[in-house]
Amino acid sequence: MSAPALSLDSTEPSVSPPDAAPSVGALVAVRPGAIILTRHGEPALSRKCLISARQYGDWWAKYEIGGLLAGQTPPPELVAAAQGAGAIYASTRQRAQETAAAVAAGREVMADVMFIEAPLPPPPIAEWIKLSPKWWGVVSRFWWHAFDHHGGQETRAQAEARADQAAQKLIARAEGGQDVLVFAHGYFNHMVGRALKADGWKLVQNQGFKYWSQRRYEKR
Repeated sequence: MSAPALSLDSTEPSVSPPDAAPSVGALVAVRPGAIILTRHGEPALSRKCLISARQYGDWWAKYEIGGLLAGQTPPPELVAAAQGAGAIYASTRQRAQETAAAVAAGREVMADVMFIEAPLPPPPIAEWIKLSPKWWGVVSRFWWHAFDHHGGQETRAQAEARADQAAQKLIARAEGGQDVLVFAHGYFNHMVGRALKADGWKLVQNQGFKYWSQRRYEKR
């Protein structure tokens, strides 16, 4: 007896081919680059004077538009950090711009007003009290931070919001895998660093807040 004929529309169950193996690149997540917060070099305006709180307001206004003291040399480790960075930012203040120019050796530096220093309005203290600009800075920062004394300038809450925005901007750039270097200011760097820590970043190198110092954060 002959075998029964197969129907033309009869088909074997189809078997899907196994999924293609993922590429090595897909298996390895890109680790974020480091975020390096750097303070500018030493400014030209002298702190060796005794002035009143009101005079400190005038002194600070000059400080904000001034540049660096001549004859400074960037630390070699900071130059190396700039060479290895995928992106370099700087505050728009002249002292930060000149610091970036001295370190970056012709590389592109992105100027951003987001990184300027938090304000230091002088506190309402009697004229007969005279302090050096260094100590007026300490007193003014305390008054600004503890009592929200802002003299019509940026408030503590506004500066904290700006620091959070700056941190997120740097994180987004570092997520590509390359280091991000920032030339900015002592107290605002502290505020940005605090925002980075809140986001899970760890301070792995700490040179404090001296001139030309680095504070390196990594996501681990």
